[in-house]
Amino acid sequence: MLSCYHQMHQETVLADQINELVHTFAGNPLDRAEALRRDETALLEMRRHPGALFLPFNNLRVGVKTAADNSQQLNWITPNSLDPAACEEVIFLGLDNGQPRFAVALTTTESGDFADCRMLAGQLPVADSGILAQARAQLDWHKRNPFCAQCGTTTHPARGGQIRRCDRCDKHTFPRTDPVAIMLIIDKPGGDRCLLGRPHGRIAINNFYTALAGFLDQGESLEEAVRREVWEEAGIRVGHVHYHSSQPWPFPSQLMIGCHGIAATQDINFDTVEMADVRWFNKAEVARAVAEENSELRIPGNLAIAHHLIRTWIEGDVEL
Repeated sequence: MLSCYHQMHQETVLADQINELVHTFAGNPLDRAEALRRDETALLEMRRHPGALFLPFNNLRVGVKTAADNSQQLNWITPNSLDPAACEEVIFLGLDNGQPRFAVALTTTESGDFADCRMLAGQLPVADSGILAQARAQLDWHKRNPFCAQCGTTTHPARGGQIRRCDRCDKHTFPRTDPVAIMLIIDKPGGDRCLLGRPHGRIAINNFYTALAGFLDQGESLEEAVRREVWEEAGIRVGHVHYHSSQPWPFPSQLMIGCHGIAATQDINFDTVEMADVRWFNKAEVARAVAEENSELRIPGNLAIAHHLIRTWIEGDVEL
């Protein structure tokens, strides 16, 4: 059944061949099989395919198994291992060399051990972290959106979980991804200082600082969002903005769009409601923080795009 649905065009250009940075939660190798998703009967048949594998979740924690080196890996299970009564939601992730892959939300933990996706991601190969991001974000979206936004009727998944469909008004609702601008601002071209902030909230640790960030507004370009967010959070005007890379962030479903920018002003006047502190840091002290040798400054680990924006600047590779 699958042979007629093989991907018509196979992408052959790999990230390392074009010098592209692939972050954690990116690098998903699955063929999402758009044409196949139009055939609901074929999708149901694929759940019983001998090559089918399911990635189990329970309360958005993912199924794991322990490898020989004591690291944790994704615990793909076969259709025969699933209890249909425990399957709360099943979504089609795509094809892995022609073999179907699914994510399944379970109401029990009888199929094995489960781990927090954020904590697990750093142990996974980048390709597995990309699959994990797709699966977690989609399962979370289905759980959050059971009703039609247009008429209030209960909706149901369609196209393998790619959309939700309302039988009453036939509205198709697609998963949303919220774009977030995240930026490291440098004091001047080739400058020796960068702008870091300490936000209020969960990560408000006294010596923890990170790149400034914020959601894009409607009718706003990426460059405009960078300049607006830095002005709102730090009181700093920004001139030139240069795109660096992007990172899916499935908590619940964001796309972090990383940039570097050049400050047009220097005096900080930060928003005390949103930020606990915003400061200029020189390259030497930030470099020690990257190397985890600065007890007075902590920055995000390499799981986060903020780390790579900072590291790129430290290593002198900023294109500004």
